[in-house]
Amino acid sequence: MIEVRDLHKAFGSVKAVDGVGFTARDGEITGLLGPNGAGKTTTLRMLYTLMAPDRGQVLVDGIDAAADPLAVRRTLGVLPDARGLYKRLTARENIEYFARLHGLDEATLRSRHEALVDALEMRDILDRRTEGFSQGQRVKTAIARALIHDPRNVILDEPTNGLDVMATRGLRRFMQQLRDEGRCVLFSSHIMQEVAALCDRIVVIAHGRVVADETPDALRAQTGETNLEDAFVKIIGSEEGLAA
Repeated sequence: MIEVRDLHKAFGSVKAVDGVGFTARDGEITGLLGPNGAGKTTTLRMLYTLMAPDRGQVLVDGIDAAADPLAVRRTLGVLPDARGLYKRLTARENIEYFARLHGLDEATLRSRHEALVDALEMRDILDRRTEGFSQGQRVKTAIARALIHDPRNVILDEPTNGLDVMATRGLRRFMQQLRDEGRCVLFSSHIMQEVAALCDRIVVIAHGRVVADETPDALRAQTGETNLEDAFVKIIGSEEGLAA
């Protein structure tokens, strides 16, 4: 479980995150939504300890990220906005390198490696250098690398960005599998169809603040809209009006 409490982050005079708080629970997919510049990626970077908050607290399975960032990183599997593969290594070598950084023994590495390769349907690209990979192939490799140590909490920053239809469908199935295994899955997306299909709970951020934190059905009921995209637009439109 990931708990976020009153997070603040400013860059000079710009308040990128201004008191964000929410909980992403085990066995659920939580969607983090908002317009460009709302503070989503900055929030995620603070959750996986790439960036320190100016104020506030992040707890991952009860561990304070500021007090013990290394312990938090061990409990997290992260697909950041920059995929960052080592291009001269094969997909297999990228995955195994991260497994060894996490201290996995050979038997555990092989077991986890095989399970992820099958789940992500990537056996055909394992022994190719990642340089020249398609976007979908890069994402699969980056996700396998991020999850090789079997983390209970998974953070995905726009995982389907740039993927074709088949790759997107495969990744959605994989995210549902992670949820069904009882993991906490938190992801950001701009694709309403994806959010509607996957999310148990939706957190909407605008101007660095949480403006909604509900189930999809509750968001639709709250706004009087039957379509989730229309509900999102209404929530963001109301917030823009208040900020003006």
